[in-house]
Amino acid sequence: MKLEVRDITVAGILGGVCIVLGMTPLGFIPVPTPAGAATIMHVPVIMGAILEGPLVGSLVGLIFGIFSFLRAGSPFFADPVIAILPRVLIAVLAGYSYKLFSGHSQAVAITAVVGTLTNTLGVLALVVWKEYLPLEAAVGIALSHGIPEVVVAVIITVLIMKVWDKAK
Repeated sequence: MKLEVRDITVAGILGGVCIVLGMTPLGFIPVPTPAGAATIMHVPVIMGAILEGPLVGSLVGLIFGIFSFLRAGSPFFADPVIAILPRVLIAVLAGYSYKLFSGHSQAVAITAVVGTLTNTLGVLALVVWKEYLPLEAAVGIALSHGIPEVVVAVIITVLIMKVWDKAK
């Protein structure tokens, strides 16, 4: 598959959005859970997958993953496999789920759910597999983080795509 100028531009812009979200409080939405915030840093990856497909989304996911690795705030993300792999997979699964459901009125919402769960479950599965956390702790994090992040990602992604569609 050949990358066009538009693909590279979209990947660069959304990758930059990931970095801005990670370096500012904008990437963390306060929620009433023990974590206190739901991240939205994966939303640009989902957007890239929706707008330009899994390859462009994967480039955005790679930028997100490398950023997570370089700014590792926990021992998990100092591991490049945990920091990068799930972030690339967000785009692959989100991109193909969007293609699968593209005729459905809720395609964007479904894609946001798939992308968010790929991020949360992908990171936590690797964290458990690499024995950074026990399974019980990972399940607790998945429930307390995953549910608010899915809700927030769906709302933001659906709203942005509605604006995008109207602007086209």
